[in-house]
Amino acid sequence: MLDACAELVDEVGYEGLTTTLLAERAEVAIGSVYQFFPDKRAIVQALTLRTMESYLQRLDERFASDDLSHWWDGVDAGIDEYISMHRTVPGFRTLHFGDVVDLHLLDEQRDNNGVIADQLARVLTERFGMADEPRLRFCLEIAVEAADALIKLAFRRKQEGDERVLAEAKALIREYLHRHVEAPTEPAAQP
Repeated sequence: MLDACAELVDEVGYEGLTTTLLAERAEVAIGSVYQFFPDKRAIVQALTLRTMESYLQRLDERFASDDLSHWWDGVDAGIDEYISMHRTVPGFRTLHFGDVVDLHLLDEQRDNNGVIADQLARVLTERFGMADEPRLRFCLEIAVEAADALIKLAFRRKQEGDERVLAEAKALIREYLHRHVEAPTEPAAQP
């Protein structure tokens, strides 16, 4: 059913998605849809959670197999996977991580991009030994919001993503994080 949902979202958008269309596409009785999902929002939420898990798995695999020597290589890998999902994962270009449906689709307390930033912080701290502190999470939230907006712009401009915008997005995010995450702490002023 989730695969059928992803296909339909690409074809008709979230607003055009109905449980009846989903049942028809998945070739199941409408009762089967309601057995698992109370409404289309719940279906899209399940699809979004699956997509987020896929994204994080892709990052884990990339970090395990690639020669990523510095944390910014990990940031680039995160952006590259996000771009790749726009190009290859049905439904992702429309739903992203659920922001089209609800900014709190992944977590009632945090917005969707905040959840993604937390997951990226986890990966960066585990893989590169970065200090897991509020400053890192704050900076990653800003970076995720900026990257998300620029990547959406790239895919509005061209079907497969405007490479110039995508390159600028990566440069902007890398520079921002380099300035704010790796900036040395200022010594206390002497009286």
